[in-house]
Amino acid sequence: MGSASKPSPTAGAPSRRKVALCLTLLTLQYGAQPLISKRCIRQGVIVTSLVLAIELLKVICAVILLVAEGSLKAQFSNWSLVGSLTASGLPAAIYALQNSLLQISYKNLDSLTFSILNQTKLLFTAFFTYLILGQKQSPKQILALALLITAAVLLSIGESSRKGASGGSSDYVLLYGVIPVTVASVLSGLASSLCQWASQVKKHTSYMMTIEMSFIGSMCLLASTFQSPDGEALRIYGFFHEWTLWTVIPVLMNAVGGILVGLVTSYAGGIKKGFVIVSALLVTALLQFIFDGKPPSLHCLVALPLVMTSIFIYQKYPYVDSKKKD
Repeated sequence: MGSASKPSPTAGAPSRRKVALCLTLLTLQYGAQPLISKRCIRQGVIVTSLVLAIELLKVICAVILLVAEGSLKAQFSNWSLVGSLTASGLPAAIYALQNSLLQISYKNLDSLTFSILNQTKLLFTAFFTYLILGQKQSPKQILALALLITAAVLLSIGESSRKGASGGSSDYVLLYGVIPVTVASVLSGLASSLCQWASQVKKHTSYMMTIEMSFIGSMCLLASTFQSPDGEALRIYGFFHEWTLWTVIPVLMNAVGGILVGLVTSYAGGIKKGFVIVSALLVTALLQFIFDGKPPSLHCLVALPLVMTSIFIYQKYPYVDSKKKD
């Protein structure tokens, strides 16, 4: 793609300190996001307004980073509408829906349960990666995925049999907590695989993918407001209904987290990102105990080591082609 595909020397070889900083920040963001969202976002806030604000901030952050790199002009000189829609259109629409589902789940699940269920996106990523890109799994990776499914089932049973954070019935928690985050995980796996395909074919940088997907996703979400309950609420109450200054904190955190995911994947690879995910679960459990005084449920205590073990095995023992090995 000409000059747009040439990384700068510093971008191609990030320092260990820069990699460590990205890993640490992403771990803290993953772990603290559910707890902070629940504390800072009022129940009456319109979900669509949150998602649109997050996407806008992602674009702003990505543009600032491109300017800082000095590659903004080079990236946009080779940009085309057709290429953008081909690479980012479908993943953007999927991620927009996923973000809406996650915002709903934040309000109706305890933080640790949300975080662990959210990790099942690794299972669906593996499935769609095989379906779309033909990447196979090793026997130990299949075992790891089975452990992950077991943990997700345990959490679903445990969470639907008790009241959620909002005090609703078990059916309410299942419908507005467990199911949305599970569907969001499926969508995340699909979108992640599509992004990987787009990256290999189109050679887009993570910043450009962020800008394109945020813009397209926001347009899809805005279009949906003509018929959705959120659209009606926006027209009646306004965009910032029930927002406070505190609401900006989780919105900004979520946007920065979206940028960090791309950077960590680029700088450190999938294995270290897996350790970030495991560490984030521990951060969530610790913060929930410290600030809410709420020890993990029995189902969480059983599921947590299963999730940790499955992620470790999956990252540690990748598939190796026996023909190439010989």
